[in-house]
Amino acid sequence: MAVDVWTSVLSLTGVALGGGLTALSQRVTQRSAERAEERRLRAATGEARRAEQLHAIKEFIACAQEAERAAYNRPDAWGDDDDGWSGSAGATMTKLWVAERHLVLLCHPDLHSSAHAYARALNQAVWREIGDTEVNEHLEEHKAAFMTAARASLSSSTGAEAGD
Repeated sequence: MAVDVWTSVLSLTGVALGGGLTALSQRVTQRSAERAEERRLRAATGEARRAEQLHAIKEFIACAQEAERAAYNRPDAWGDDDDGWSGSAGATMTKLWVAERHLVLLCHPDLHSSAHAYARALNQAVWREIGDTEVNEHLEEHKAAFMTAARASLSSSTGAEAGD
C-alpha cells in the first residue's frame, strides 16, 4: 500500500511540476512577445515622428525659398503697390513664420535657434532692412547654419525615440 501511495504522490508531483513549468514557459514567452511588440511600436512611432519632422523641415525650406524669391522681386521704390507685391510678400512671410513654429513644435530644440535666425534674416531681406547688402550675401550664413542643424536634427531623431 505504501508503494501505491508513493507512486500516486510522485505522479501528482510530476503533473504539478510539469504544469508549473508549462505555465512558466508560457509566461516567459508572453513577456518576450510583449517586449518585442513594445520595441516594434516604439520604432514605428519613431519613424512616424521622423517623417513628421522631415515634412516640417521641407515645408519650412519651401516657404524660405518663396520668401527669398519675394526678397529678390521686391520693387526698388516703395510707391504705389500696383502689382500687389506687398500683399503677396506679407502672405509669404506669414507662411514662413507658421512653418517656423511647426519646427518648434516637432523638431529637436537645437534646430529652433537656427530656424528662427534664418527666418529673421529672410524677413529682413524681404523688407529691405539689410541696407546695401546683397540678399544672397545676407542669407548665406543663416541658410547654411539652418541646413546643418536640420541634418543634425534628423540624424539624431533616428535614435532619440528609444529614450522618449
